[in-house]
Amino acid sequence: MTEGPAGADVYQARYAQRWGHLHNPHVRALAWLLDAPDLLDPAAPHWAGRIATPVPLLAALGDRHYSRLGLYAEKLMAFYFGQQGTLVAHGLQVRASRNDTVGEFDFLLRAGAALVHLEFATKFYLLDAADAGPDFNGLIGPNLADTLGAKMRKIFDKQLALAWHPAAQALLPQPVDRAQALVKGWLFYPFAATRGHTPGISPEHCRGFWLPLGQLPALGGEHYAIMPRLQWLAPLEVAAEDGLDQPALQAAVDEHMAKTPAPVMVAVLRQQGDWLVEQQRGFVVPDDWAERAAHNRRAGLLP
Repeated sequence: MTEGPAGADVYQARYAQRWGHLHNPHVRALAWLLDAPDLLDPAAPHWAGRIATPVPLLAALGDRHYSRLGLYAEKLMAFYFGQQGTLVAHGLQVRASRNDTVGEFDFLLRAGAALVHLEFATKFYLLDAADAGPDFNGLIGPNLADTLGAKMRKIFDKQLALAWHPAAQALLPQPVDRAQALVKGWLFYPFAATRGHTPGISPEHCRGFWLPLGQLPALGGEHYAIMPRLQWLAPLEVAAEDGLDQPALQAAVDEHMAKTPAPVMVAVLRQQGDWLVEQQRGFVVPDDWAERAAHNRRAGLLP
């Protein structure tokens, strides 16, 4: 199936239909965290039954502000778990000694009589190769710092095993019955490329495109926005007067790249009443991004 920015991705349209009445960006982000398709397929044998999935949205979040996307997403989920009465601990650090931190529990949750350790991550990866590969290392972070494969190996090999460390057992109110990872995020594919299914990845995952700066004029649509990092979770919604046209988008991306030669997230928007709502999203990357990604993989410079 070939999908480019000319048509709305299925998820954005579904989100707008179900949650279009939400305008507070924090509430929209929480709705996305709890309602979005999982990034990984919980039933795939790759994950050995250790991928969790959340329950539907039952509560809303008030107006709160956080400076880092990962922490922001964790706080949203902590608020939700707290409202549901299932939260035992959030961000519980485990130390073998005063100067030796073993790790940290993202969430300890009550599930009936059971105690559940939940590791939570929100991730954004770009496919830089023909496919993700059996190790998922073809899905690379926009800043070339990690891969989906490396992230999942760290979660499985280290973080999900934390409850069995002696220092952790001394802190727990009871033994952990199960440890699972809840992974949300978006995957980004080469602009207008044919997308196949990757075993281990949820077929319904949230997806977008990526394209080099030099191809930006080929981006379709009439309204655009550069997406602030704290608004990368849910489909973007902005006031109609805050949208950019194509020349303004080009100028803004050029200015960003001149200051910081790093990928920038943009949204293709459509007008809906007084609002512009996201139809597509994608990373605009420096023209040499794909070359550097391939080099880093070949040279073993990625985790």
